[in-house]
This record gives sequence, C-alpha cells and structure tokens, in this order.
Amino acid sequence: MYIKSERFIITDLTMDMCNDYQKNSLDDDNRRFVPDEVCETLEDAEKTLKWLIGSYSTSSGPFVYPIITNENINIGYVQACPLGEEFEIGYHIAQKYTGNGFATEAVKVFLPVIMEMLQIDKIYGIVLEENIASHKVLEKNGFKLIFKGIDKYQGKDRELRKYIFE
Repeated sequence: MYIKSERFIITDLTMDMCNDYQKNSLDDDNRRFVPDEVCETLEDAEKTLKWLIGSYSTSSGPFVYPIITNENINIGYVQACPLGEEFEIGYHIAQKYTGNGFATEAVKVFLPVIMEMLQIDKIYGIVLEENIASHKVLEKNGFKLIFKGIDKYQGKDRELRKYIFE
C-alpha cells in the first residue's frame, strides 16, 4: 500500500513503527472511542503489529495502514476491518494532530484504493453517537446515515450511528 496526498502518505505497517503505534494508541480519544485498539505496553504493540502485518497476506484483514506526515511523523492510521461478509472503515488521528482535517483527507484518499483492492462496492462506518468528529469525517466523504440508535458496539449496547458509502 502506498498512497500519497499533499500532507502525508498511507503505507504498510512495519515493526519499526511499534513505538509510535503504541504511543498513539494511548491517547484519551482512542481509550474512549476504540478501547479495544489500545496497547498498554510495548509488548502488546509488538504482538498487535505482528498480527496486523500478517493480515496483509489474507483476504479478510483487518487492513490497517499508518498515516505518516511529510515530516515523517506517524500520526495515526486508517483501516478496513471485516464486518461479517462486508467491511467497515476506521481511522484514528493522535490527539495532538486532530482538528486539522487529517482524518477526512485520509478517508478520502483511502476509500477508492481499499475498495478496489478488496473488490467491494460499499463500505460501512460505525461510530458512537458522542463521537461528533467522526460523524463529520464520514459525512464529508459522502457516507450516508442508515441507522441511529442503540446497537452493539464492542460487545455492549451503545448509542451509535451506522453509515454506508456506495
């Protein structure tokens, strides 16, 4: 994977990204919105990265790609994760870099590439109701709201929104 935008590249994970991956996973937004993606220790991050890198050779993923700025700073990731027989898009930008349009731009350039790679014509976005910034990212990228209410999110009943991009 190699996608270049004006401000960053999206590329494959490598084991030398372990420190940044772990550090980015620990911020408050990640803990709040995607707690299953938090790596408390460097050892946890190493195990996770090995597994994620290994998933590149499968057809089911998850397919997680770091976002590296032109200044060579790892600021987060964008991903396509299996959702039954379909896929869901995900993304996280480290708190220090939020509010600058990185997530919106990453989703915009990632969508056509990952959809072609996976040979899919639709992808979902599922976000907690309280995660207003993620609603905006999806909506700016043409996702349409298809559900708003209580449903399972990481094994718990939560208020959320489901979007689709076709």
